[in-house]
Amino acid sequence: MITQMPRGTKDWFGEEMVNRTRLEEIVREICVQFNIKEISTPVFEHTDLFLRGVGETTDVVQKEMYTFMDKGDRSITLKPEGTAGVVRSFLEQKMFNEVQPTKLFYITPAFRYEKPQAGRLRQHHQFGVEVFGAPGPLAEIEVITVLRTLFDRIGIQKAKLHINSIGCGTCRLDYNSALMAYLNQHKEGLCGTCKERMEKNPLRIIDCKVPGCKEIVKDAPRTIDYLDEDCQVHFNTLKKWLDALQIPYEVDTDIVRGLDYYTKTVFEFIDQDGMTICGGGRYDKLVQEIDGKIDMPAVGFGIGIERLLLALKKEDVILAKAPDIDLYVGILGEEVTAKAYEIVTHLRRSGLVIETDYLGKSVKAQMKYANKIGALKTIIIGENELKTNLVQVKDMETGETTEVKLSDILTWFTGEKA
Repeated sequence: MITQMPRGTKDWFGEEMVNRTRLEEIVREICVQFNIKEISTPVFEHTDLFLRGVGETTDVVQKEMYTFMDKGDRSITLKPEGTAGVVRSFLEQKMFNEVQPTKLFYITPAFRYEKPQAGRLRQHHQFGVEVFGAPGPLAEIEVITVLRTLFDRIGIQKAKLHINSIGCGTCRLDYNSALMAYLNQHKEGLCGTCKERMEKNPLRIIDCKVPGCKEIVKDAPRTIDYLDEDCQVHFNTLKKWLDALQIPYEVDTDIVRGLDYYTKTVFEFIDQDGMTICGGGRYDKLVQEIDGKIDMPAVGFGIGIERLLLALKKEDVILAKAPDIDLYVGILGEEVTAKAYEIVTHLRRSGLVIETDYLGKSVKAQMKYANKIGALKTIIIGENELKTNLVQVKDMETGETTEVKLSDILTWFTGEKA
């Protein structure tokens, strides 16, 4: 059926659209306060960017990307997440030549072919922050504080911060050896995907959601026990500063994140039902992985707008409602339509929310419509009103009417009676 939207997509309109728009406004307001600049990258990129950036062994790359050949026989992919495109832009636009750090945020559509479920769509929307050039744990504190500020501002009270460290490339070698030794003892019980992961990226097995695999890995070695001195100091400092700032957290050694580019700190905010609202962490080698030359530390997060709205719904929070209609201007007669609409336009330019008649309805039908759309007040403009310069302003809640000079209607609405 051509009039049915594809599975895993959503039409945004009405109250949901109003709520989402307000959420995005709050996101932008907070990022201004943190001096984080907005960036917008293309909705599609060369596929190789995601192969190198997200990681060839991830589920995102192997199973979820929307990839196609364009008319120039180039492999193109709709962005599955926001970070890789921002890193590409950071390099291509030579932002690395500026004084660091570089702090960027985005609100973008993203595309993943996965099973649609509550808060997870095949076309969804992400808010993300990326901070380049800051190697210390204060950068993690910054992005976590952005999220904490957002949750406080919009009224999400039950999201809890979970943190872990997955170390760097050096300590990961020792950890992978220990993990492989353990997994080899339980290999037959792993799912087919995890058996493949053993050969390419065994750390990802910790993140498997298959019940049998979860049972096996609950006793597996954890990255936090194999950190080298630098990674241990980094993680300890992060925890100390979170304590000092009274940001509650839980060390969760199950967190490894689903993308290959993370190093050291990884974190998630999880709601009361165990749903992950957002995730992020440090990715000090991603810029170099994509560029091949520039060594640039970075940290960031991505959070689904749909997930946020679902969390708000769980906590019975409504961010915004459609604005009230200040005045409905009824029009009586075709001969006064142009003049009446001129008045409508004048009132709208002042900032008032105005609605009027476009169908030539009767006065009775217009008043019925004004009531249906929730107009606070109404007036009718006909030939007599134009000649006398007088209109009756009706309060739709009380039914009371007030005679007002038509030429003074704007000042009357703004509280300055003529």
